[in-house]
Amino acid sequence: MDIVIEKTKTGFSAYSEDHAMFTTARTIPELIENTVEAANLYFEDEKITITQENLNFTIDFKQFFQYYKVINAKFLAKKIGMNETLLSQYVQGRKKPSDQQTNKILEGIHQIGRELSEINLIHRI
Repeated sequence: MDIVIEKTKTGFSAYSEDHAMFTTARTIPELIENTVEAANLYFEDEKITITQENLNFTIDFKQFFQYYKVINAKFLAKKIGMNETLLSQYVQGRKKPSDQQTNKILEGIHQIGRELSEINLIHRI
């Protein structure tokens, strides 16, 4: 089930375009948890159980980069071999990327996530 995430003044909202479901939260992890709960309440009568894996969350580029400021668009552009100005225009909402460009950007973000998850930091006194 597709879920759209949007930034609000107090956090985030999530809704389904296909089902009468809506929820809010202060953070994205909390929003995901609330969305799973809302989906399970929505499908309670049908005895359908929804997990996070059943939900496909989408967020636009501008909101994504505003929330995940740790991901530098200039660094990402270099990492995936994309023109920095073009990626900046996507991030600022001035241009809309094609499906191919979106997949390239998303794979770059996933690659950075995998790299970060494999790092161990050592603290020496």
